[in-house]
Order: sequence, then C-alpha cells, then structure tokens
Amino acid sequence: MERKEDILKTKYFKVHTVTDLKDLLYKSSEMYKNRTAFKLKDKSGKIYDVKYAEFKDYVEALGTSLIELGLNNEKISLIGKNSYNWISSYFASSIIGTVVPIDKELHVDDIINFINISESKALIGDSKYIKSVLENKEKLKKDIIFINMDNTKMENAITLDSLITDGSKKLQEGNTKFMDITINPDDMHILLFTSGTTGNAKGICLSHKNICSNIMSVAQIVKVDKTTVVLSILPIHHTYECTLGQILPIYGGGIITYCDGLRYITKNINEYKPSFVICVPLLLENIHKKIIKTLQDSLPEKYFNKDKHFMDCIPAPLRFVVKKKIKKSLGGNIKTFIVGAAAINPTIIEDFFKFGFKALQGYGLTECSPLVAGNNDFFYKADSVGLPIPDVEYKINNPDSQGTGEIIVKGPNVMLGYYNDPEATDNVFKKGWFYTGDVGYIDENGFLYITGRCKSVIVTQNGKNIYPEEIEYYLNESPLISECIVLGDKHDGDLETYVSAKILPNKEYFKEFLNKENVTEKEMDVEIKKLIADVNKKLPNFKHIKNYKLLSEPLEKTTTQKIKRFGNNLSM
Repeated sequence: MERKEDILKTKYFKVHTVTDLKDLLYKSSEMYKNRTAFKLKDKSGKIYDVKYAEFKDYVEALGTSLIELGLNNEKISLIGKNSYNWISSYFASSIIGTVVPIDKELHVDDIINFINISESKALIGDSKYIKSVLENKEKLKKDIIFINMDNTKMENAITLDSLITDGSKKLQEGNTKFMDITINPDDMHILLFTSGTTGNAKGICLSHKNICSNIMSVAQIVKVDKTTVVLSILPIHHTYECTLGQILPIYGGGIITYCDGLRYITKNINEYKPSFVICVPLLLENIHKKIIKTLQDSLPEKYFNKDKHFMDCIPAPLRFVVKKKIKKSLGGNIKTFIVGAAAINPTIIEDFFKFGFKALQGYGLTECSPLVAGNNDFFYKADSVGLPIPDVEYKINNPDSQGTGEIIVKGPNVMLGYYNDPEATDNVFKKGWFYTGDVGYIDENGFLYITGRCKSVIVTQNGKNIYPEEIEYYLNESPLISECIVLGDKHDGDLETYVSAKILPNKEYFKEFLNKENVTEKEMDVEIKKLIADVNKKLPNFKHIKNYKLLSEPLEKTTTQKIKRFGNNLSM
C-alpha cells in the first residue's frame, strides 16, 4: 500500500503548457510536424497516414471557410461517427466559435431540439444525419447551414471537401482570419448536452481552459507520447472519448486510428496494433471473458484449483509464453487500457495486470471535462477509481459515520455552468466547490471509492439510506447474471420501501452451468433465487432483496453503456 506522503512526493511526467486548443494544434504540428497523427482508410480499405502538419493545415483550411460562411463566434452543431473529419471539425468549430457535439444515437427530434436550444447556425454531420434533419426542417426554429462531413453530394448541403479546397485557396491568397483568432481560455467554446441516466438533458458549458487543463493533468500521470497508438472505439461526442481518446494523443504526439464498428474491434486491433485503448467496463469484461475461456480450455485444470491466482500457479517459463500469446491475440502492442463510465469488478483489473497490461480505472463527469480521479502509471488500487489528477481536489461533503457522502470537486477542469440555467448552476456550485451528485468515500491514502448516486438512493421508512450500486455489485459478481438493476419498490397498501431487482440472466453461462442446451426460465429462477439468498447473507436486513424479476431483454442504456436507472423499462 502506498503511503499518502509518498504519493505527494512523486514527480510525475513533465508536460508542456497549452492555453487553448488552437495553441495545442499549432504546438503539436510544430513539435511532431512530420510524424503520423492519424492512420485512416480510403474507400478501398487501404490504410494511409496523415501527418501532424497536414492535420493543422486541414483544420486551418476548414476554419477559414467556416469564418467566410459567417460562422465566426457562432455555435456549430456536430454529429457523426468517429472519424478524422469529426475531430477536425471539432477543432475548427471550437476555435472559431462554439462546437456543440451531439450524440448520433439520438432521435431526430432530440437532435433538432439541441440545435434549437443551442441556437446553432450550422450543422456539420454525416449524410444520414443531415438527411434526417433536412426531412424535418420545419421543426428548426431558424435556417441553418448544412455541411456534409462524408462528402456525399446532397441538395441543400455543402460538402466538407469543398470547404477544405476553398479554405486552402484562401490561405494561399493570404487570408489570415483563422490564424489571427485570439481565444479567451475562460470563455465557453464547447457546449455538450448530456442526459446522463435520468433523461433530463442539461447543456454543459466548457472552456478551452477546462479541456486543456484536463489534458495536461492526465499527461502527467499516464504516459502518452510518440509511441502511443490509440484505437478510437467509444462515441466521440462524449468528453471521455473526445478529450482522452482524441485530444490527449494529439497533445502527446501519438497516432489515432478509428474502429470500423464494434463487430470489427478484433480485426482493427490486429490491423492498427494499438498500444492504448479507452473503453467502458463492458468491452473490458468481454475481452476478459474470452481470455479466461481460452486459458481454461488450453491449460491443465490443476492451475485453477489453488488458493493463489492461477497465473501465479503457472510455471515461470510457461507463464511467459501465456502472456505473450494473450498480448499477440490483442494485436501485440497493447500496454494500457483506460476504463471508465461505470463500475468494474476489481478482479478483472487485477487479472489484466497479471496478464501484463495496465488497466487503469478512473472517475469523471462531463461537467469536469471529464476526468477527476484515476489510477495511473505510478499508483493504483484495483478496487478504487484512483487518486485526484494533478491540480484537481476532491473531498466528501457531510460524511456519515462510515466516511461516505457526496463527492465534491474543485479545479480548472470544472465547467463554467449549465447553459442558460442559472438555477441549476447554483444548485451544484457552493463556495467554489462543484457538487457531483455521486456518493463515495476516500481512504487514508487519498484513493477515491464510488458507492452510488445521490439520486438513486433508496430511503427506507426509518430513514436508512440504501445505495443500489452496492447491492448490484454483489449480484454482478456472479456469472449467472448478465446485467441487473436494483430499485426501491412499494407493495400496494405498504408504507415501507423494499429492495427489488431486475435481472437479465446470462443464458450462455446457464447452459454451461447446468450442462444442457435448453435451459428453462424456471431452472434459471431456481438458481437466481439461491444467488439472491447468498447475496442477502452479505447484507444487513434492511438492504435485503425482497423481490426480483427475470428479464428477457437487456436494460435500456446510454451510448456509453450505462444502464438508464430511470429508463422506461424499469417498472416492476
């Protein structure tokens, strides 16, 4: 265990200062000029390189054209799949005005709603989203400029390629409007709408300072340099992917590659050979399952029947071969997994370290650009979300007798406020601290542990608080369960609130567990009932699960695979 005083004395990686994204773009293009910034695929599937100097020129040309379209100091909505054109548009839009990244999985009515609320003057997007909005154009409050990011020719939309061509020409003719822009790092230049898991969208106002401070903090504790190759998988509109999976490697001189889709992850890993993968627990859990199954199928059973970890039971020479094979199955180059957005079983984290990888769990919110805490290249605990990142503070507000309470945060990464909502902003800021709405505790060495959400707390009749995430953790330890959610429930005529659970059984595991191909719901119910009885033994009486329901379909989720705790499919 690392002592707090040792942690405080640690000298982290050296970083260079950037004040805003334009400064970051120009410094990276100068420092890494002829190095590869992106590996992309052409229409035939052939991989080609984009150098840092080329990326800067591309953003300059696009930014120049956007200014000539009258979009300087205006809001520009951005929607589409993870791509070079998306991140180029993000840089250009946030430098000349305010970028409004929108979740591509939203219904067209929500997309239009965010365009209207933000008062965007343009929409840059892939053709399918442009088409969808154009078909519902009457719902837009104002006429906007449509820019087609994948360059399919469409009526009423400009292609991005034509803007790049025009912008490049203007730059050659001496147009310096983009280069002359001076950014106030404290002004809003990024506006993100988040529904979280509650369905109530808020506009989160971020500045260049918020994003750049977060990047410089993370770069001090996780090595990102010219050897880093990132495979972009998670939704790019989300700050978790955009800040850490895109802007951070550009800052550090790494290479960005793009996943062709979830079904192609294995293929893309072998094509691009990434060293750095930013993921959610679901992806890491799936990789882990495949590794464990392969090991159990290929290694003698005796290694798995010990008190020690099975990797420690394998003889050293064979262990070396096993690690090498695991690494090769993941492209041969992966060193680090950054995992966040939801809780993960610490055993999985430990296993990856045993396999020879770093699996670093962190904690963040869109309001914090996003990272607040993280395990890192210097310190980690598998069951914790880590230590505060440099220049960020956190503490527990009004801790109970166990030291648990609401996590509050202070730092240059914390948002400016909620868009056009002073009341909501005032509710989360008190005396310079941002109140996250998340519940947790801090150990004696400063490591943070998340136990739940203030909004999801179940309050019993006698005033006891139950955080459903704690009970879900115990349920999710069993391979019999694919996913679950714990809720407060009242029976007709009862005043008391009971703990209920909705459970999606892992049918594939049940087949293996019961050694039969066709498993009935009744058979699954018998085993789940036993499991719940075992979980209840670990909990005080007032937290016992009194009621449960087996599901046949997965629970509704956000695009970062968080279960929507207040979704439409949660009634018992």
